[in-house]
This record gives sequence, structure tokens and C-alpha cells, in this order.
Amino acid sequence: MRTAIINIGTIVSGDLNALVAQGDCIITDNGKIVHLGAKDPSLVESADVVIDAAGTTAMPGLIDSHVHITFGDYTPRQRTVGYLESYVHGGTTTSITASEVHTPGRPTDAQGVKALAMAARACFEGYRPGGMRVHAGSVILEPDLRVEDLDELRAGGVWLAKAGFGRFATPFDYAPLMNAARAKGFVTTMHTGGSSIPGSSGIWAEHVLRSNPNVSFHVNGGPTAMPDEGFATLVNEGKDIALQLCTAGNLRTALLTAKLLDEAGMPERLLIATDTPTGSGIMPLGMFYTITHLCSLGGMSPVQAIAAATGNNARVYGLNSGVLAAGRDADIVLIDACDGGSKNDALSGISNGDVPAVAAVVTAGVPRFVGRSRNTPASIRKVKVTRSNVVELFSGAAAH
Repeated sequence: MRTAIINIGTIVSGDLNALVAQGDCIITDNGKIVHLGAKDPSLVESADVVIDAAGTTAMPGLIDSHVHITFGDYTPRQRTVGYLESYVHGGTTTSITASEVHTPGRPTDAQGVKALAMAARACFEGYRPGGMRVHAGSVILEPDLRVEDLDELRAGGVWLAKAGFGRFATPFDYAPLMNAARAKGFVTTMHTGGSSIPGSSGIWAEHVLRSNPNVSFHVNGGPTAMPDEGFATLVNEGKDIALQLCTAGNLRTALLTAKLLDEAGMPERLLIATDTPTGSGIMPLGMFYTITHLCSLGGMSPVQAIAAATGNNARVYGLNSGVLAAGRDADIVLIDACDGGSKNDALSGISNGDVPAVAAVVTAGVPRFVGRSRNTPASIRKVKVTRSNVVELFSGAAAH
């Protein structure tokens, strides 16, 4: 499918090196962005679907780098069906598993954790709930896993490894397997903060430094934060570690982490996620909540906060999405100020602490809905499909 989005007011790139892109038009073809810039009438004319953005803001689809996937679009933790599809209506176009720890009867032996990771990865390989791309299958490291098991997992397509719920005597004991996994090309992640489920233990800065993961998961607490002195330690001593902020964590320490990274001149290490579904529930707008908190309470610019939720995640996890540029995956969200609010555009609204209206979502170049999200108020500007050569109307059937 070839899709054209025209009359864009502002293009937020998701790239910290050039936070705003010039132009008012994006053309996608076969799931990739093929043109971003000034409107080219010949390219628009050749599109199967034309979306009039009506002056709204285009941004990359949000990448939630901490979602507790199980199997299918269902969470046993909250007994909810269809939550991933609902997250698409909150602007999230990609979810990355934080391990399948909530799977009922989760195995803890080496063969079981390998099988769980491989099965989860395979089940979501071609399954897109609501159009969302789900990167599932993160092996939960256990004491009886061997280095040879890591080789088997990599050969089977598993590329994520998680420390934090295994049966190790102390969190320091994760380090040998974590370092081996990172050396073999896994993206390694580590629970950070207090215990989150029965049987797990608190993991502090000194434990994280020993394991040197790619990502310190919910560094602001999931849900309980580590002691304050640990934040400066991770910022200053763990420079190869990305620090992930989660909506289902401690807001005060989220703001502290962002401040410390900015002061250290390392904003690229900041990632945004939700850490859901958990005891904190289902949060279709969770990514935007954290973005607005960082901006309205922490003084961060909206374009930088959006990059922390898109391009920064894409870089750390090696994804082709997360940035609006030619050749990147065509995952695009149109946002605006909410109708009836005090601000007149999406970015001003975010700085004011307002979650934006999601007016359209495109994933893999396919419009998933155009006009109004079922999870936000209506936008001020009215986005619509002006031409379509396909049967689908892309209204999203937004019920309220």
C-alpha cells in the first residue's frame, strides 16, 4: 500500500540530532517511508490512500520498551482482552517484551525458560494486534542456564534476555550470564528497584553495574525505586547502560533521572516505557502521560521527550522504527491539542501537561484509524481521508 499524509503542521522526527524535520508531507510505500519533505503532487497522486493532516503534528509511533506480554492480546495479570490493540489508540505502534513473567505456571528450569521465550517470539512474529508490532520472547535468566543455551536461543531468533526474576542467591550472581548474553548480541535488560513480585528481590545500582545490561529497566522503580544515591551512580558510572523510565514507577525519581542525564549531557540514554500490564493496570495513554510529566514538571522540551519514547528506544533495541526519515519503518502518529483545551497545538499542550489528542495512527504504512482515537478527546484540527482506492474507510470505529 502507498499512503500519503499531506498538510502536516510540524514533523517531530524522534531523532535527538535533528528533533524537527522540514516539510509538510510524508509518503510511505510497502511499509517504509519513501518521501519526507515538501508535498510532491506526482507522489501524492500515485498514493492508494491520502490523509489530510489538517495542520496537526506528525511524530513516530511510540515504542513501549517495557510491556509484559504473555500470549495473544490478553493479560492474565489484569484479565483483560484487547489491551495491545487499545494501546495503538494511545499512539503506541511497537511494544517490546519485558519477559513473559506473567504467564500462568511460568517454568523456571532451563528447558522451560528457553521454550517459553522461543514460543512467545514465534507467536508474535506475524501477529499484529490492532496493527502493533510486538517484539516478544525474552529469556528469563535462571541459574541452570548455560552459555550453550544462549547460543541455542540466538539460533532460534531470541534476542532479548532479562535479569530480575531468576532463582539466583543474590542479584550479583546474574553478572556472568548477563555479560555472556550481551557479548553474544542479546539486548540485555535488568529489573531495577524494589521487589515487584513475590519471590523476587530488590536490585540496586551496584547490582546493575556488575551485570552491565543494555537497559536498566524501570530505573525509577517498578513500582518501588532504589535509594536516591543509586541514580547518580548509574548516570556517572554506567555510561553503557540506558536508563528506562516507566509510567508505573516513582514520578519523583523519574524526574530526577531525566535531570541527571541532561546535566551529564547524555539525553540519548533516556528511554520511556510503561511497565504494564502489572498491578498498576492497563495504560493505553501511559507513554504520553510520562512524556507530559517530563515536560510540564521537569521542563523537558516535548520534542526531546518524544525522542526518548521513540528514537532512543529504537537505537538501543536496534529497530528500524522510531524515527521519521526516508527508509525507516512507516509507523506514524498524528497528534493535536485536544478540542476544548487551553492550548492550540499538540506540543504546547504537552508542555502544559495535557495528553495530546491522537488523530490518526499508521503502522507499516497502513492507516489503522483516521479521525479520532477512542482513548483521547477529539483533536482541534480534523484529520480525514480525502481519497482511498481501497475498501477500508479507516475510521477506527471509535466508540465512546
